[in-house]
Amino acid sequence: MIIVSYNIQYGTGKDGRIDLQRIADEIGDADIIALQEVERYFSSTGLADQAAEIGALFPHHFWVYGGGVNLDASVVADDGRVTNRRRQFGNMLLSKWPILSSRNHLLPKFGMVDQLALQRSALEGVINTPKLGAVRVHSVHLGHAAATERRVQIGTLNRILRETPGQGGVVTGRKAGEHWTADGPLIDMPRSAMFLGDFNMKPTDPEYELLAGPDDPKYGRISRLDGLVDVWTSIGNDAETGPTCGSTNGMVRIDYAFMTPDLADQVSKMWVDADAQGSDHQPIFVAF
Repeated sequence: MIIVSYNIQYGTGKDGRIDLQRIADEIGDADIIALQEVERYFSSTGLADQAAEIGALFPHHFWVYGGGVNLDASVVADDGRVTNRRRQFGNMLLSKWPILSSRNHLLPKFGMVDQLALQRSALEGVINTPKLGAVRVHSVHLGHAAATERRVQIGTLNRILRETPGQGGVVTGRKAGEHWTADGPLIDMPRSAMFLGDFNMKPTDPEYELLAGPDDPKYGRISRLDGLVDVWTSIGNDAETGPTCGSTNGMVRIDYAFMTPDLADQVSKMWVDADAQGSDHQPIFVAF
C-alpha cells in the first residue's frame, strides 16, 4: 500500500510549464494521494478546473476537493444568465477506496499588512483501507509567512486529531431517521489518523515539536500515545535529511507525513522523489 503527498504548485514545474499529466506520471499508481495547491478557475492557469482534470487522470480513484481560498469567478451572459463558478485554491484527496465522508477544516488565518496571507485548510477524508482499516486522512497546507500563524494552525490540527473521535462522524445518533440512513450506514470517525502535506516548517523550527513532540536531551523525541509521529524519523532517518523544497538556504524538508503511532508502526519505507520536476516541491511516498 503506497501513500503519496505532493504540493503540485498548481501543476507548474521547475521549467515553468503547467503540466498535470506530468504530475500524475510522477505520482504513479499510488493507493491514496494527498495534493496541495490545486486550483480552480484561475486565469494564470488557463481557467482550468484542476481538481476535475486531476480526477480524470486517475479514473480508478475516488476524490474530494476542499478550497481554502474561495472567491467568485462566475460568468454573466449578455442576457443576464449566471454561470456559477468559484475561483479556489486548496487541497485534494484521491483514493482507490471510497472516501466515506469528508470535511474541509479551515485553519486560523492572520491578516498581514505586507506579506501574502492565504486562507489555509486541512481536507479530511475517512477511508476504510484493506491494510490499515478505517483511517482519517488529511491533506494539509499551513501558512508560509509566519511561525506564529503556523503555531495556531497546528493547535487546530491537534484539536482535530484528539477531539474528532469523540464528536463522531459527520452524522451521528442512534435515533437518526430514515432520511439520514436510507442511502447507507452512518460513518464512524476512526482514531487512526494521518496528516500529510506542506507544513512550511523545518524540523529545526520551534513549532515542529508541537506536532512531533519535544526532543529530550536524554530520551530523544517524546511522542505521545494520543499524538502524532513524524514517519520520516520514526523509520530511522535523520530529521534534517530528505529535503522537499528549495529555500534561501538551499533545499529543506517542509513536507511531512505525520501519523498516529499505530499507523506509523506499520510503515515499511518512506522516500522523497528527488528527480520529480512537476512542481517546486518534491513528492513524498510512504509504503506500508
